[in-house]
Amino acid sequence: MRVSINKREVIMKIKEVRELSKDELLHKEEELRAAIYNLKVQAQLGRLEHPHQLRTFRRDIAKIKTVLKEVLE
Repeated sequence: MRVSINKREVIMKIKEVRELSKDELLHKEEELRAAIYNLKVQAQLGRLEHPHQLRTFRRDIAKIKTVLKEVLE
């Protein structure tokens, strides 16, 4: 798993997400939400270099939410 919020590169596979603990998942979700917020601000200012990252981050959050739902059931 490569997670580097500073470089705005996140590639998470569902298998890797399932290996994380509940606390790690919640922390990762918070980090991704903050990164999405920063990217949206950059987009509004016209400084967004990699617009595909928004979709990647949203998909990673969806993966995390899916695993959290499985854990809570």
